[in-house]
Amino acid sequence: MTMGVRCPKCGLLQLPGPTCKSCKATLGPPPRRPVPAQDSAIPPSAGPPPISLPPPVGPRPPADGAGSGPNPAQTQRLSFHGVGGSLFGIHIVNVFLTIITLGIYYFWAKVRVRSYLFSQTEFAGDRFAYHGTGKELLFGFLKAVALIGVPFLLLRLGLDFVARGPVARGVGASISYLAILVFLAFATIGARRYRLSRTSWRGIRFSFRGQLLEFVTLFVGGSLLSTITLGLYYPFFDTRRHGFLVSHSYFGSQRFSFDGRGKDLFGRFLLAIVLSPPTLGLCWFWYLARKQRYFWDHTAFGAARFQCAVTGGKLLALQLGNALLLVLTLGFGWPWVVVRNARFACRYLVLQGVLDLTTVRQEAQAVSTTGEGLAGILDAGFDFGT
Repeated sequence: MTMGVRCPKCGLLQLPGPTCKSCKATLGPPPRRPVPAQDSAIPPSAGPPPISLPPPVGPRPPADGAGSGPNPAQTQRLSFHGVGGSLFGIHIVNVFLTIITLGIYYFWAKVRVRSYLFSQTEFAGDRFAYHGTGKELLFGFLKAVALIGVPFLLLRLGLDFVARGPVARGVGASISYLAILVFLAFATIGARRYRLSRTSWRGIRFSFRGQLLEFVTLFVGGSLLSTITLGLYYPFFDTRRHGFLVSHSYFGSQRFSFDGRGKDLFGRFLLAIVLSPPTLGLCWFWYLARKQRYFWDHTAFGAARFQCAVTGGKLLALQLGNALLLVLTLGFGWPWVVVRNARFACRYLVLQGVLDLTTVRQEAQAVSTTGEGLAGILDAGFDFGT
């Protein structure tokens, strides 16, 4: 139905058009027909429009769905909270008591330092604990001297007494060399077995379950091959030795694993040998950093894998700083050197992946302290300078 238009000048109601039929005044456009409510964009039955809420606060799940299960994949970091001043106080007391006890307190001093370092090392919100005692270290040292040190000394003296000619001396030197390798292997595996058994995290002990004879065979054979090949076999031997120690280590009932291969490091090893003269040996810091990254990157704990980001430049700066600190303080800066090493070891190491601890059970192992005592004699330790 067409609506009429009223002239604004004379008031005549008429059909729409450009001008008025009576006074010829200009007419405006026809008024628009109002739209009923039911013709609007939102039907009456649809209700009020939804209210827009702000996004929830907190981390969003990964786009690929990883970590949505009961044990999400995470990046766990190590951190060290110790300070040089606190360790210096422990060190001064240790030195004083060791002197007045004619060296007997040395074993308790080692325990105090280890306990401090472990208690200041944190992983996934919890700190490690060391449970060794000075009495254990003292008895281990005495047993190592009685069972291994004295027999080796007698063997050496006997060979020197019997060997008169060049051939006999050569045979005696070879026998002594083999005996030293056996003792080193025993010290390495014994010290690792003892120290892991005295280390815990969240109340669960670590352990080492490798067989002594198997490791002695690996260690002696690898050392001999490295000597015969003028050191070229060393990357293969070093990787096999490290893999044996790692793959037989446990946290409770959960085993660590290692899948590295010596041939992966052989090229870098040869390059370091070639570059040693022009770099005055400094290139070995880059090889050591590469080896450290490789060893950690091929070490796993269950479904999680370690990752290391250390570089040769950072390792060189650490060692130069430590040497300068010791020289300028005439050796009194040793506690700060130990703290620097501990922080450095933690700073570039993470555990990436799913850390499932629900299946880990306590499986403490009974161990002997003889290997730890022999490690102390031969200085075959592997921790932060203790």
